[in-house]
Amino acid sequence: MTIEEIIHLIKQGETRILELKKTTGELQEAMHSACAMLNSDGGHLIFGITPRSLKLVGQQVTDNTRQEIANALGHFEPAIDIIPEYIDLPNSTENKLIILSFNPWKWGKEPYVYKGCPYYKPESTTKIMPKEMYEERLKASNPQKFQWDIKPAYETNISDLDQERIKGVVQLGIRGNRLPASAESDNIEKILNKLHLLTKDGKPTHAAAMLFAKSTIHYPQFLLRMCRFQGITKNVFIDPKEVYGNFFEILDAAIDFCFKHLLLKAEIKGLRREETLEIPIEALREALINALCHRDYEQIYNSTSLAIFDDRVEITNPGVLPAELTPTTILLPHSSYPHNPLIAHVLYQTTYLDKWGTGVERIVQLCNNANIPTPFYTIANRSVILTIPRVTYKAEYVNEQQVGSKLAVSWQQVGSKLAARNQQTIQQITQRILKYTSPCSAHQICQEFGFKDVYKLAPGHYFKYKKGKLDVFRYFTVNFDSDDKDFDDLVHEISNVMKDSIWNLFNCC
Repeated sequence: MTIEEIIHLIKQGETRILELKKTTGELQEAMHSACAMLNSDGGHLIFGITPRSLKLVGQQVTDNTRQEIANALGHFEPAIDIIPEYIDLPNSTENKLIILSFNPWKWGKEPYVYKGCPYYKPESTTKIMPKEMYEERLKASNPQKFQWDIKPAYETNISDLDQERIKGVVQLGIRGNRLPASAESDNIEKILNKLHLLTKDGKPTHAAAMLFAKSTIHYPQFLLRMCRFQGITKNVFIDPKEVYGNFFEILDAAIDFCFKHLLLKAEIKGLRREETLEIPIEALREALINALCHRDYEQIYNSTSLAIFDDRVEITNPGVLPAELTPTTILLPHSSYPHNPLIAHVLYQTTYLDKWGTGVERIVQLCNNANIPTPFYTIANRSVILTIPRVTYKAEYVNEQQVGSKLAVSWQQVGSKLAARNQQTIQQITQRILKYTSPCSAHQICQEFGFKDVYKLAPGHYFKYKKGKLDVFRYFTVNFDSDDKDFDDLVHEISNVMKDSIWNLFNCC
């Protein structure tokens, strides 16, 4: 490297791939940065430049200096072969710049440690590598030693696996041209062997148990937590559920839960009425398969979760992203880095999973095609969270006295909505609405346009609609003053209100 190249390299100051030190007196700290570069995007470590002023000062290089650098480099594991460059300064016969250049870490290679400690670079800072990241890289470097899904499931025998499910997914693999037709006539043991789901001594692997176990009593992590929350926070639970089971049982339960709590959209195509989920079911299915396939099953007291809010769906998965990916880059085309390679292989063979890392891209495309904002990933509490927005979210309720004033906020917008339902022009509808520029009752609006669903009831209210008249009431309020009626009278009165409102629900039209 020439002086001109060095000047060009340092003109922007220190970065993720450039560390500057004034002298080798900072050698130990510099080695931490070197380790971080080795575990990140590589880079250059230069001695003899002041970091703030970027002044080239150099330093004297003695035999002792060379020996100290060599000794420091010897503390890296795995061993590295780095040859320092010693560059003469133009205006000095004694001082030199010392340059150490490092190659970036590659997925599947063992992480580097300096004196037993791993470092990495989040942006331009040097930090000790989190335990889960270090373990993830160790597993990737030697999957046969660390990979959870290939280890034997000692509590599970072949007879404990769902043989009908195994035969069913084999047929899917044959129809998808990912398994040979001859597999249909194989016995269960032979099928499991072909899918690499048995150890050398014929024991089912963890992958076999996760995919096909009829009982998951020995696997508390084979759990999916689901909940429909009220609003946009986790303060109020509407429908909490827990499902234990194998991969296919959990996936089926999750899909059913989505159909239960997400809205269906109806569209007339030709002579047929087609109903689709507000979030494409293919996108949800892909996201759930990815989560169940790639989660960290060694976190036995954690689980995948599916949370449905008014404004979004969240799928939370224990574990971390592969070191090659970030919450941003995972949305872009990328290679596949499965956390559980054997499980991923079987799901690919049976058409449940795409092997080439296009699952996230497919989720994004399906959502965008349905006019849903792009899903996004976040990291929190050793978990990866996928968020899919709901575009059907409406934040407010309107009572019967507010309808007129609420509508008055955007007459043109309301007119365009109503025009489609009444076969009238926007201008005609707008003229009719303008009669209600002052606050009016819900009944007046209904009477004018022939609708009964113009507004939502406020919480804690019920309605009566009979003979063209709509009345909205608040549910019974209990007051515990000293002169109140006794408890039995209060219960009786509450009962009458409930019966009356429910009776009117079915007799209002």
